[in-house]
Amino acid sequence: MKMPWRTCVGIGLLLAVLAAGCSTTPPPPPPTPSAPVSGLRTQRPYQINGIWYYPLPSAEGYVEEGIASWYGSDFHGRPTACGERYDMHAMTAAHKTLPLGTYVKVTNLENHRSTILRINDRGPFVAGRIIDLSCRGAQELDSYRKGTAKVRVEAVQRASEEKLGTNTYWRVDPVPSFRYGQFTIQIGAFREQPNALRLKDRMSRHFDGAQIVQAYEKGCILHRVQVGMYRDLLLARKELDSLRIHGFRDAFIVAVEGQ
Repeated sequence: MKMPWRTCVGIGLLLAVLAAGCSTTPPPPPPTPSAPVSGLRTQRPYQINGIWYYPLPSAEGYVEEGIASWYGSDFHGRPTACGERYDMHAMTAAHKTLPLGTYVKVTNLENHRSTILRINDRGPFVAGRIIDLSCRGAQELDSYRKGTAKVRVEAVQRASEEKLGTNTYWRVDPVPSFRYGQFTIQIGAFREQPNALRLKDRMSRHFDGAQIVQAYEKGCILHRVQVGMYRDLLLARKELDSLRIHGFRDAFIVAVEGQ
């Protein structure tokens, strides 16, 4: 990290994202259960509307605050990112970068209600939102009617109930530890290279390792601007929070491949 950059950040990040709505129509019956697709590579980078997302290698140490929305009948019964059908009545949620299968504790910071949800889908692809709850998840947090809520999302251990005779035990599976690795933060993606170069040059004054990474999209080159290099996921997340506060609302952490 070089000299403080906060006073210099006045750059608007113009990224088109998909709009997502919240249904308030009467819920349909649950879909027929389906098993997740075996062998699904949940860590593979993916692209939504010109924006590339890079799933984190682990949920260990993940804590974030932001806006939660929910999705319902419009997606009920459709395949999720993990291969199972979306059930709006199940305790699940969508997240852009957490590993699929992660269990998270979501706390509504407006009323302090909490619940445990399993990440089985990707989203929400709306600026400023960090998690998309199932209909039931929103009901548990009492954010169903309002549509959105300020929440805290924390990765937690998975606990499963087991019985031995008349006694009940809880088996706890720890979240795997991949906190240390190689991480950077993506702050912009542009089709026009001069726009990417201007952003990179400005941020190079304040970050070591500001760079442009190119990717091909539908025959065109997309120029992704990334800043900083961190070996501790928690340090990267701290800088991410500051970047979002200072104008880069769609910034996200990238796990550098091959590290």
